[in-house]
Amino acid sequence: MRYVSTRGDTPPLSFTQAVVTGLAPDGGLLVPEHIPQVAERLNDWRALGFVDLAKKIIGLFVDDIPAETLDELIVRAFSTFDHEDIVPFAPLPDEAPVQILELFHGPTLAFKDVALQLLGQLFEYILERDNKHLNILGATSGDTGSAAIAGVRGLKSVDIFIMYPHGRVSPLQELQMTTISDANVHCLSVDGSFDDCQTLMKDIFNDAPFKSEYSLGAVNSVNWARVLAQIVYYGYASLHARGDADVSFCVPTGNFGNVFAGYLAKRMGFPIDKLIVATNSNDILSVFFRTGCYQRGDVHFTVSPAMDIQVASNFERFLFYHFDCDATRLREFMTAFSTTGTATVDELPSEDDFLATAVSEEQTLGAITRMYEQYQYVVDPHTAVGIVASERFQTAGPKVCIATAHPAKFPESVERSINGVSVRHPTLEALADLPSSTTRVAADVDAIKAIITANSR
Repeated sequence: MRYVSTRGDTPPLSFTQAVVTGLAPDGGLLVPEHIPQVAERLNDWRALGFVDLAKKIIGLFVDDIPAETLDELIVRAFSTFDHEDIVPFAPLPDEAPVQILELFHGPTLAFKDVALQLLGQLFEYILERDNKHLNILGATSGDTGSAAIAGVRGLKSVDIFIMYPHGRVSPLQELQMTTISDANVHCLSVDGSFDDCQTLMKDIFNDAPFKSEYSLGAVNSVNWARVLAQIVYYGYASLHARGDADVSFCVPTGNFGNVFAGYLAKRMGFPIDKLIVATNSNDILSVFFRTGCYQRGDVHFTVSPAMDIQVASNFERFLFYHFDCDATRLREFMTAFSTTGTATVDELPSEDDFLATAVSEEQTLGAITRMYEQYQYVVDPHTAVGIVASERFQTAGPKVCIATAHPAKFPESVERSINGVSVRHPTLEALADLPSSTTRVAADVDAIKAIITANSR
């Protein structure tokens, strides 16, 4: 399996090259040359647990790591989770209109752990094999940063630099990053929005001499390995959800990486019907799927901060497939968007694949209240966005909402929504007394480069 750039100007790469490269040298995102088809294997796969299914799916995309070694990396990655099913369904009654897939049983209590625990194992294997060092540069709106740090902390072959918008992540999310004392971890509090952080990251990656000199790699969803790991839970849930018909997934969406993994799982042949794109008031994606217009707006700061994004970094991968893998059309679209803030497609994506809607703050908090009143089940504000979206669409088969984070990471929103109820988690409570360290920095490319230069090993 080789990997090609959506922009069309990068020679094909192997899987391990794609992992270390992150963003393609031509500024595009890496995708597999072909999408494996699995429909004929599903009957054999239904009895598999999550880890064994992960071995089957991931193995289809990797041919430059020995199969036994890859399986060992997968087992180690998911050994850090605190539930035997890795991604269990929530204990809701059968009559509940939506099933909830809990993706927050990893070390940082967020769905990003599913991919980033594996990515950490891959980095360690590849860099030790090739005797190389990597400087990881990432941007986070909340959960990616802590999950990425947890995946690579303490590794001698990696330094990690995580940018996050100053004052715009939850206090607990910030502590999950800034209380990690390993020498290879560098947290950067940027004076700007998450979109500013993403722009800084892309600008620095597009500086080819600097990227080469400092061996820059990515952990954001621009890294193909993250998308690959996320395909697994869509496949797993589609085979294990209640009901006989194809499953529709409701996905709280900011950067489009999570829902794009579901799109690939459907194209592979898993029994998936609709993908419901659920945004908050940062509705650039829901507007696109309704109108075909992709238009940048001002960032709105909400109770679901991981979705406070106006430029979805992973959306380019979907557009590449929407344009029938035509890199020229893709480049024209992205150039128009980057220069004018607006770009339009002639043909809307099929509603056979995608439905989309935006959810207000009031509706988000109301969903937290309802889920507790009806089922005594507490959801975080991002999952609540997905629940509201699930109520707006009728589907032929069962609906599964992706639960992206443990509610204890967002106690303020939970306590606003449910009188007298507070949520706790020992992992988070242990952070309160730990020393915290971060570097506040301007939203400036040269300032970020200076920090990398000074701290890279």
